[in-house]
Amino acid sequence: MILAALFIAGTSFAQENTNQSKFKQLGTDLPTPNVYRTASGAPGHEYWQQRADYDMKIRLDDETQQIYGEETVTYTNNSPDELRYIWMQLDQNMRAKDSDTYKIRESSMEERMSFDDITRLEPWFDGGFKIDHVKDGSGKDLNYSINKTMMRIELPSPLKPGGKFVFNVKWWYNINDRMKIGGRSGYEYFEDEDNYIYTIAQFYPRMVVYCDNEGWQHKQFLGRGEFTLNFGDYKVAITVPSDHVVASTGVLQNPKNVLSSKERKRYEKAKSTYDKPVMIVTEEEAIEKEKNKEKGQKTWVFEAENVRDFGFATSRKFIWDAMAVKLDTKTPMAMSYYPKEGNPLWEKYSTEAVAQTLETYSKFTIEYPYPVAISVHTKWIGMEYPMICFNGGRPEADGTYSERTKYGMISVIIHEVGHNFFPMIINSDERQWTWMDEGLNTFCQYLTEKEWDRDYPTRRGPARNIASYMGGDKSRISPIMTNSESIYQFGNNAYGKPATALNILRETVMGREQFDYAFKEYSRRWAFKHPTPADFFRSMEDASGIDLDWFWRGWFYTTDHCDLSLKEVKWYQIDTGDPEVEKSFDQSMDEAAPTDIAKVRDESFIPESRLEAKPELHDFYTTVSKYEVISLDKEEYEEYLSNLSEDEKALLQSSKQFYEITVENLGGLVMPLIVRFEYADGTEEVRRIPAEIWRMSESTVTKVLITEKEAVRITLDPYLETADTDLSNNAWPAVPQPTRFELFKNGQRGGGGENPMQRYQRSEQK
Repeated sequence: MILAALFIAGTSFAQENTNQSKFKQLGTDLPTPNVYRTASGAPGHEYWQQRADYDMKIRLDDETQQIYGEETVTYTNNSPDELRYIWMQLDQNMRAKDSDTYKIRESSMEERMSFDDITRLEPWFDGGFKIDHVKDGSGKDLNYSINKTMMRIELPSPLKPGGKFVFNVKWWYNINDRMKIGGRSGYEYFEDEDNYIYTIAQFYPRMVVYCDNEGWQHKQFLGRGEFTLNFGDYKVAITVPSDHVVASTGVLQNPKNVLSSKERKRYEKAKSTYDKPVMIVTEEEAIEKEKNKEKGQKTWVFEAENVRDFGFATSRKFIWDAMAVKLDTKTPMAMSYYPKEGNPLWEKYSTEAVAQTLETYSKFTIEYPYPVAISVHTKWIGMEYPMICFNGGRPEADGTYSERTKYGMISVIIHEVGHNFFPMIINSDERQWTWMDEGLNTFCQYLTEKEWDRDYPTRRGPARNIASYMGGDKSRISPIMTNSESIYQFGNNAYGKPATALNILRETVMGREQFDYAFKEYSRRWAFKHPTPADFFRSMEDASGIDLDWFWRGWFYTTDHCDLSLKEVKWYQIDTGDPEVEKSFDQSMDEAAPTDIAKVRDESFIPESRLEAKPELHDFYTTVSKYEVISLDKEEYEEYLSNLSEDEKALLQSSKQFYEITVENLGGLVMPLIVRFEYADGTEEVRRIPAEIWRMSESTVTKVLITEKEAVRITLDPYLETADTDLSNNAWPAVPQPTRFELFKNGQRGGGGENPMQRYQRSEQK
């Protein structure tokens, strides 16, 4: 009856625990698999996606800082649905004076405010698309309705499955000054020479994605949640001042019309140069253009196949270098465009960083499929588009730079070039799930930084770097699975935490072999398609054979953090039964035991005890030591041994140590237990216990670990793999951690704002 009762109680507990468990499967939380997206995480046999092809003519007015454009769009309905209208994104409308972006931005007054502070309270810049017309392929006006950053176009007749619709849009808009009002694109003005650098994107009305899992993804653009876009082919003619150099998505189609013979020769040489970049436009040549502005215009024509977007940059200030990058089967070109203000940093590092990114990402995801990858220098900004990105990192005016500026520039180039893979090729919905492009890309950035420099001061990826965020105020932390516009601490949530999660999966949970295979398979499956979070989760499990639902739930769906505390350690040894050994052990333990304070004080307080004064009171128990081994002890031990097998004797006489370790989960996030034993002989050993040890008891687990040697210290997470937020409770015996503080007198000590390169130069001059 007792056994039956225990069985029933245990079963009831197990069922209750499973229902509430952190190990509960995600099946009911993920979308139901179907013919479009399978339970394995792969595209289904009826997967489809829409297509949008663009033929554009763009003119940039360098006098008024305006863009004028006209596009012919061919939209292909590959869905099984009949469409009565289509939607376009008007992202520039985020800068319209009546934009919701301004309306929902919190603001407050201070006692002291600058003129710039006041202008930020209300929009002053006249941004947004000015639509001249929307016409069908025959030139007839189409009815359309603009809803903030979205435009609905009513079709003359329903667009049936498999059908195409061709239409034309004409527009213009004012380009924003990025240095004053910010933005992913815009211009930077150099007042001393009256020149501009234009980095242009979101410059044309773009088709909204219509897909199987969302329908029309026409969630308004408020500024943070980025873009959800269709693949297609682009032909774009860009008219700019005749002395400008244009960097763009795609391949230049008319080099004879826009490049000098000298530039064309250098360009051709770069296509087969692998060891270092070839200068196509030198710094001296760019400076000459700055001084002697030409009149007139040139039109640069670019074509790009199977891209989801288009961006370009143009300036007479651009220096231009390029080199070829040898991949397994392809040889793309790595290029950089930058003004003299970017040197010497950019000439030395930019194109090399582009090349490293293509090599590393191609190894871990898919081989880079496009013909070119471009890094364009701007001040501050970092933003990405197919084949081209805009990156910050500017040295001081004297050409010196801090180590932070150098690594910051290299990191942003790696990150933005890496976005070619996530989401430009593996095309997730950025408007909804920022982490699917930023988080996965930041993880690959971390891998690339390590291949650039083993000691690279990487910012995101190592588990220890995210611990303080995860252990912070939960009222200001969002789960990773939060819509892009509603995230607290955007950088930590969408970049740092998911990148760290993937690194922990690779190094601690799955192992490199299984992780790398599964990650590459996910990338292969969803290249040039639209993956969702469920597709990623399922693909990683399907290709590795590892159940990771507990990991996705804890890291992506909650704000739990890792704080595992080594609550208690009990040390056990086998009682050998040998009287010689055990009585000696008992004696040593008794002698080592602390002395009662009363006994210490009684040495002087009691001059003589009765037993000391009267020897006749002694008997067997006071004259024969309890530690003495008598013959009967030995006989009983021999009889005991005679009843044991050889294996049992070996275990009895072994030197095995038994450590009963109790670990408490204070942070709520279940993680594997990584336990390091440091032994008395100076050696050490690491034991790894899967996270499933928590499946029946999520608050506290107890585990006995058997060692061959005596441990002098036991440590949880010795290599900082789990993002544990409190390391002070991870060791037995406890280890205090020192922290330095700085003393100074009469102000801060240091170099007075100089970077180390400047201080060194000043020192050498003395």
